[in-house]
Amino acid sequence: EVQLVESGGGLVQAGGSLRLSCAASGFTFDDHAIGWFRQAPGKEREGVSCIASNDVNTSKYYSDSVKGRFTISSDNDKNTVYLQMNSLKPEDTAVYYCAATKGFCSADYNDMDYWGRGTLVTVSS
Repeated sequence: EVQLVESGGGLVQAGGSLRLSCAASGFTFDDHAIGWFRQAPGKEREGVSCIASNDVNTSKYYSDSVKGRFTISSDNDKNTVYLQMNSLKPEDTAVYYCAATKGFCSADYNDMDYWGRGTLVTVSS
């Protein structure tokens, strides 16, 4: 069965770093785009980053709010996607979700086919 499992969330001080992991199973990783979304209390779910790759090219997406601070990467052999988050700000506090869709990346959460259950990231000031 299809599964996406996030890990790596926690509490960190402003300016610190966290690395989130998304382990995927039950589908062909290379045929899907994997994205990270986040949702803060009282706010809409927003796309944070996304990656889609094959044996010759890798496409990546970052929202304007995280460009230069977050880095997405993948290990296709392990069916795992990572989100390295540096220079964290209190505004980054949210539940972070891993999601997958067939084809290429989308910043619209409605386009995603599979979802993990989320991992909470809390950034203190």
